[in-house]
Amino acid sequence: MSAHVALVGAGPGDPGLLTVRGRELLVAADAVVYDRLGTERLMGLCRPDARLVDAGKAPGRAALTQEEIGRTLVDLAGEGLRVVRLKGGDPFVFGRGGEEILALADAGIPVEVVPGVTSAIAAPAYAGIPITHRAVSTSFTVVTGHEDPTKPGEQTDWDALARVPGTLVVLMGMGRLPQITERLIAAGRDPGQPAAAVQWGTTHRQRHVVATLATLHEVARARGIGSPAVVVIGDVAGLSDRLAWRPPQVLAGRTVVVTRARAQASQLSEALRAHGADVIEMPVIRIEPLPADDAIGAMLDRLREYRALVLTSVNGAEQLFARMAERGMDARAIHPDARIVAIGPATARALEERGLRVDTMPERHVAEGILEALEGDDLAGVPVLVARAQTARALLVDALRGRGAQVDEVALYRTVPEPVPPDQIDRAVAADYVTFTSSSTVTNFVAAMGDRLQRMRGCVVSIGPITSETLADAHIPVDSEAEVFTIPGVCEAVVEHARRDQ
Repeated sequence: MSAHVALVGAGPGDPGLLTVRGRELLVAADAVVYDRLGTERLMGLCRPDARLVDAGKAPGRAALTQEEIGRTLVDLAGEGLRVVRLKGGDPFVFGRGGEEILALADAGIPVEVVPGVTSAIAAPAYAGIPITHRAVSTSFTVVTGHEDPTKPGEQTDWDALARVPGTLVVLMGMGRLPQITERLIAAGRDPGQPAAAVQWGTTHRQRHVVATLATLHEVARARGIGSPAVVVIGDVAGLSDRLAWRPPQVLAGRTVVVTRARAQASQLSEALRAHGADVIEMPVIRIEPLPADDAIGAMLDRLREYRALVLTSVNGAEQLFARMAERGMDARAIHPDARIVAIGPATARALEERGLRVDTMPERHVAEGILEALEGDDLAGVPVLVARAQTARALLVDALRGRGAQVDEVALYRTVPEPVPPDQIDRAVAADYVTFTSSSTVTNFVAAMGDRLQRMRGCVVSIGPITSETLADAHIPVDSEAEVFTIPGVCEAVVEHARRDQ
């Protein structure tokens, strides 16, 4: 594809509301210039090598001015890159998308626009507020609250809006909510009319209040509702209680730290967010393939000789097939009668996606579980490949060799510490839960936290007994251990602990 720029509406925050076309462009982009709001949970779709540019504006701060954004888009496209300008909501609903297109058009750069779901409609909908409803409201008006309604010469005619029937939706208005409501009431809007404010609409952090036009700013302030929020003024706001469709979320208002490697954090993060958690992704480890050596080469040379393959993690499965691919090999290179042993359903899925049917998956997702599952098998003289991480426990290999198996233990990857930004450490100290999915996450978390570990107040959740032992060695009490040693098991452990704590 030739260089071009796509203005993609990211939607209001729920990643499921991104359009199919928007996703296609985002995953293929060479460079992404993204906003602060509505884009956070979409960044994982970007290619690892994509160039990411933060253009996010926050109150009192702009990472890039509007002119700088335009120049950045022109410069990136000028390098021959496929560029996505990822904008919260819809690019043309107070998104200044038109200005960016003009800058690109002046430079002769082709542009594509992908509309997005606007928060003006989505945020009220997620709070059970339809902005139109038969016999209640047959129209709606969307305005920006960014302008000061007390100053003369502004573009928004608040006096006229007070007289317009139907629903009034105000975006970016929380900072001036008292002035806006006073101006509308002074111009004739009914002070007793229902009104609502929906903060962080469509996201796991969503919360809202319903009051009257006269009392909304006081109620919102008392409940701690601030920016970003959508304000809805009109009788439809009074339908919220009857039309609310989102079930209560047990982790709503709770902060959970996920310490897994960045590339693997999404499964646990999304599961926790589905229960309402505010997730802090704080990867303390990174998966790093080991350089090809004689052991890896010898393993590939004799791959077809093995009569049992033991994979203890998704990483091991992925790295094995990556090394095979380097040699032009696939699942057909493995002996058809080889017994495939995998720890955990995620590892089994990774193998099955690559054409290997898993024969044995132990009930206990630890090395001891593999030994129990193979207890009745005659392993004398059987060539066995154990492909896994560097510095893994010796128990499994020693026990298999003790039963007469000819074991090749091959390390394909290692976990290395990932630097942790100071602001994430501060957030981890104050979090409600911290989750650990391996011993390496514990070791590197302890190193990253330093003396601030003693101030950590959150509950600690472990994936299983081996990780819990490492936590105990670090003098960190375990509040909950997953009954099933999987990522869904960790999520369930957090949820059940929160239920008991309510």
